[in-house]
Amino acid sequence: MPTLPWVTPNPAPPHGQAVVMASRFEVRSLMDVPRFFLKSLAAWKQVRSAPGAYGASLIAQPTKRVFYTLSAWESRDALYAYARAEPHRSIMTGLRATMRTSTFTFWDVPVDQLPISWDEAKRRLAEQERSDAAAA
Repeated sequence: MPTLPWVTPNPAPPHGQAVVMASRFEVRSLMDVPRFFLKSLAAWKQVRSAPGAYGASLIAQPTKRVFYTLSAWESRDALYAYARAEPHRSIMTGLRATMRTSTFTFWDVPVDQLPISWDEAKRRLAEQERSDAAAA
């Protein structure tokens, strides 16, 4: 399982809060995996220099057609500015048709709890998936 380890693009202030976002993407077919993976590397490169990014990591499970992202931000505004900026914006729109499912979850943490563990992120994603399924 390829994992891009936690990177810290910008140091967090010593006593601040961070907005954490975890996501899980499943592509429709194995044929979609290489394209999704290559595009995710472009987004990874972008996040490494994004203003307000405190940290990020990525897990790719190509044979399962699943990708996870985990990131921490100084604010939701910083996260949304990254999502609206190129190349992320075009990546999101261009990959939409290849997606089988997508799950996102957000929470706040004190910056001294960074980096967030993948166990915690996956637990929160599973809770979000259950909540989304119950609401559907």
